[in-house]
This record gives sequence, C-alpha cells and structure tokens, in this order.
Amino acid sequence: MMRLPHYFTLQTASWKPNLRVLAMAGLLVSIIGSVAGTAAELPQYDSEVHLGVASCASGVCHGSVRPRSSSNVLQTEYVVWSRRDRHRIAYQTLLTPESQRIAANLGLKNAHEAKVCLDCHADNVAAEQQGEKFLMSDGVGCEACHGGAGDYIAGHADSSTSRQDNIDAGLYPTDNAASRAILCLSCHLGTDDKLANHNIMGAGHPRLAFELDTFGILQPAHYVLDEDYKAAKWYGDSLTTWIIGQTRSADQALSLIATRLDNGGLFPELALFDCQACHHPMSKPRWVSNETGLPPGSVRLNDANFIMLFALAKVIAPDVEVSLRQQVAALHQAVAARQPLADLIAKLRSDISSIEKIAGRETSATLPEQLLRVIAQAGSEDQFADYVAAEQATMAIDMLLSAANLRSEFAGWLEQLYSRVSDEDNYSPDEMMATLTELKKTLSVR
Repeated sequence: MMRLPHYFTLQTASWKPNLRVLAMAGLLVSIIGSVAGTAAELPQYDSEVHLGVASCASGVCHGSVRPRSSSNVLQTEYVVWSRRDRHRIAYQTLLTPESQRIAANLGLKNAHEAKVCLDCHADNVAAEQQGEKFLMSDGVGCEACHGGAGDYIAGHADSSTSRQDNIDAGLYPTDNAASRAILCLSCHLGTDDKLANHNIMGAGHPRLAFELDTFGILQPAHYVLDEDYKAAKWYGDSLTTWIIGQTRSADQALSLIATRLDNGGLFPELALFDCQACHHPMSKPRWVSNETGLPPGSVRLNDANFIMLFALAKVIAPDVEVSLRQQVAALHQAVAARQPLADLIAKLRSDISSIEKIAGRETSATLPEQLLRVIAQAGSEDQFADYVAAEQATMAIDMLLSAANLRSEFAGWLEQLYSRVSDEDNYSPDEMMATLTELKKTLSVR
C-alpha cells in the first residue's frame, strides 16, 4: 500500500485542474439525502454475479486503446485501469515480502488468501457469485466499485436503458459523491464488517489516510465530464466533493466509534485513536492544552475526521461550530472515562446534518477564500499539532487554492506545506504552525 506522502508528491507535480465553484443551492442536501435510495448495498455485499474484469476488457467494450467517438463513453476504461490505476495492483500487493511478513505476524497462512486482507485488496465476493471469468487476482477491479454486472451487463450499453434501470440491476452509482464516499471509506477508513484494526497496524500495515476529492483526482479518470455525462449523472466541483467527503468521513468515524468503542469490551479499538499520542519520540516531549480537556499522557481519540468540519462550520454556521466543538470535546472525555457514547454520537450526527443542510444552501463565491483564512488561522493557533490534522489541512488548502484560482500564486506555499507533512515520523507541529502563521498573514493582505 502506498503511503500518503508519495501521493502528495504526485499531486504537487501534476494536479492543476481548472475548477469552479458551482454554488448550486440544495445540491448537498439532494445528493446526501438520496444516498439510501441510490444503492441497496456496497458491491462487495450485493447479490449479483461478478463476471470478472475480462468481461469488460474487450476492445469493443471498455478495452479500446483509443477513445471512440461513436460512443457516449470513452471505451478505454479497462486500459486506463490496467495501466495507470493503483487499484489494479491491490491484490499483487498481498504477494510482496512486506505483506507476507504482516500475515505471519498475524498468524495467517498468507495474505493473498486471508479474508481480512482480500476484503479490501480484491473483489472478495462469495464463490457462488463468481462468474467464469472472475479472478480474485484482478484485485480491486471493475465490479469491486461498480457492482456485480451479472444483470446489468447485457443492457447497460443500450441507449434505451435508463441510468436508474442499470442501478436497479446492480450498478453502483459511483458518480454520486455521497455514494462514492461510502464506497471508498469502506476500505480507506473501515466499516463494522472490516477494519484495519490495531492488531493489523501493529503487525506492520501502513496507516490509512483518505480525503475523497484529493484521492479521486490522484487516480486517473476513466470518464469525461462532457454534456452527456452531466445529463445522465451527478457532477460537482472539488469544493462540493470535499464537503461531502468530510461529512461522510465524520459520520463513518462515528459509526466505528459506536460499534468498536461503545461495546462494553475490556479494551477499546486503538486503531480509532491518535497514533502519535503513543507513537512519538520521547526525546521530543510536546504537550499543549486543547479543547478536549484531557491531561498529559492521555490516549486521544483520532478526531481528524472532524477538524475540517470545524473550519467549514465556522464560516457557514458559527452556532453549529460551537456545538460541534463542545460535542467532540465531550466525546473525548466520555471515551477516556469509558462512559456510554450513544447520546453524544446522536448529537454529533445532528450537528453534521445541520452542516450538510446549510452547506447545501451556500451560494457565496467567496467561500473558498473564507475557508482558506479560517484554516490558516486555526493552524497559526496550533490546532494542527496532530499529524493527521495537518494532513487533512494540507489537502484542503490545496483544493481551496484551486477553487479560488490562487494555486499558481501560492505554489510556493503549497510546496512548503507538503514538505511539512512529507514524513509523519518526523512531523514538526512547530514548523507547521510557523508556516500557517505566515500563510495567514499573506492571505490577510489580499
């Protein structure tokens, strides 16, 4: 599995999208509110037959070397995936010496046959759902994201078949940002059924990191956002996708806290806590008082999925921001004291829902610059002392600079920020705070 700092290197070198703020009233509400109806199950748990990547790879289907003008899709989707998308090597990763060592540490026979590994490194559906051309070694292939094609493959290319017909037949709506977030987070964060827990991390698995918009852009697109696409599917800019990703990440984190921490067990699931709270050099002691109210030496909950929501709420819903901060602090206290969490989780979900609704009505074209200033201000106040918070802030700033058409002007600042988070083992909160303090000053004189 590739570590995130390398993604940063790819991003700063090649990502220069032409973005705009859509400012579409009600967009977030309609997209997020429709999640339950867009797909009954994640592809891994659907009841469809998964035919295998080879079923999509024909040159007259999705395996063309060149885009075809006679089609409303590129028909090069398989070629893009097989040559450039990192999901294609997810299974092969399980065959590496590093994965073999992790499996041995966990007491597993091997990684490439273990369900706990295959659940996220392949399209791990039941044997009775595997078609004749299905190969587990294809890794995270077409149907791992788009759903088992057994019922929709025959009609999905027919112009008389509607988008909803395909979804009803098992196609997962990856175009919908909220549905896509749920799908991606099922592996990049975890679910009730599968999680890279502390045992797996302790055995040597890399720490997971994710942000919907950034990670989506870093994978090669196998579609074109043309008028046909817009007419048939959901589409939105990076800011909208980022907001949806942040709210879905926070909600999924709460689900994991509810099932993995609030379960009466003797030991909590340590993978849900801040890694650096324990894993930091003792030669560099650094503790600062913060809103959690926890004393030095506390094992702190990983609250990175809420950090950017604080900034968003501060701009669009200050009253909700106050409540959100209070509830997150209370959650820290309750987790530390092993108290029941259900009421706090319900209140936090209510705050997240409020942020979604208000964001859906937001029409200000200055929102990206406002968010930039708020995030820089937070960083100057040492609110990104944790590496994972700094990681989220850096990705957000990159996206927001692009949305505000300031990326070229602030390219030097981005290089500094990415260098600050290039090595989590040697992350310096003081250097990050100094960089964001200077960025705040630069933004304030614009």
